[in-house]
Amino acid sequence: MEKENKERVFSVELTSKNHLKNVTLTDGANENVVVEGTLGNLLHASFEEDVILEVAGTKGILRLDLSAEEIKKTGKTGAKKQ
Repeated sequence: MEKENKERVFSVELTSKNHLKNVTLTDGANENVVVEGTLGNLLHASFEEDVILEVAGTKGILRLDLSAEEIKKTGKTGAKKQ
């Protein structure tokens, strides 16, 4: 039986590096990474191929491998902590 991968993959595509506000990579015990920017004004938010949530703005696109069905399930049960 194949083990299901529950990790989520995302990508952010910006039309200019000027739309990237902050990238923080720490080099200490704290391994958090912060990426902040702007997608601009919302153009559309939709599901592509039913498995990728795509949020497109005037300055970029955010894609996340998450289906509408998964959002519905999570909404009913609440987010589970890691």
